[in-house]
Amino acid sequence: MGDHKNQGFQNPRHVVKKVLARPQHEGDGAIVRRSIGRGELRNLDPFLMLDEFSVSAPAGFPDHPHRGFETVTYMLEGAFTHQDFAGHEGTIRAGDLQWMTAGRGIIHSEMPAGEGENKGLQLWINLSSKDKMMEPRYQELQSKDISRVEKHGVDVRIIAGESFGVRSPVYTQTPTMYLDFTLHPGAEVHQHIPQPWNSFVYIIEGEGVFGDPNASPTTRHHALVLGPGDGLSAWNRAARPLRFVLIGGQPLNEPIVQYGPFVMNAQAEIQQAIEDYHYCKNGFEKAKNWKSQPHMN
Repeated sequence: MGDHKNQGFQNPRHVVKKVLARPQHEGDGAIVRRSIGRGELRNLDPFLMLDEFSVSAPAGFPDHPHRGFETVTYMLEGAFTHQDFAGHEGTIRAGDLQWMTAGRGIIHSEMPAGEGENKGLQLWINLSSKDKMMEPRYQELQSKDISRVEKHGVDVRIIAGESFGVRSPVYTQTPTMYLDFTLHPGAEVHQHIPQPWNSFVYIIEGEGVFGDPNASPTTRHHALVLGPGDGLSAWNRAARPLRFVLIGGQPLNEPIVQYGPFVMNAQAEIQQAIEDYHYCKNGFEKAKNWKSQPHMN
């Protein structure tokens, strides 16, 4: 849990790797900053990808499939509209969350619904072999429904997991924590992380000191992989607010075979996914004759 007073973790987590998320093209004219999922950090079990996206219409992510994992989309600015082949449609705005378990198959589009730049984070979380072919499902939370705690210059939005004794209602198929922290100048936070979990920080705004009080500050667009331990300490010694997400998850320790938007455990399962998608079967039946509709602002 988040704790202002307890600075003493028996085994504090330290930063073991730092990756700068550089801009790259993705989708149809969209720009993303990818941290997990690039050469220097192919994955961090159970996490497959983290993109910070910045998209202005008409660019976006038109109709595309997924199988075998979850996508978590968290809007920072603007709005995005999602449509899928099962008739699910919705718009998420700044501070809103969509937690989509693709399971055996989803085809959907994600397109900007707001004027100007639409910004957010998209995280891909792997599913265990027993869950990869489950029925798809969604959890959507509006900004006002995300639990929030403000204490001692720390403001945390609890997207998944627990902080300061407050727990998110989001059910995580692969056990996961996802916390959005803002530390005002001079503030510090000490957040428990389950011992066996892998975890990382992604800095959205400002600069902060993580893990070791004597470490140099790290600036925005960096992902910081944390080593083993029971918690993370972070300090804001700058003159402006520091905003970062802390994400952790229970590793699956299973083989990963990925082909674009299909993530399975074996090459034969990837071949099956491609065939199922192509022939609209085994979860992709609704793909036949489906196309998303243009969204009008």
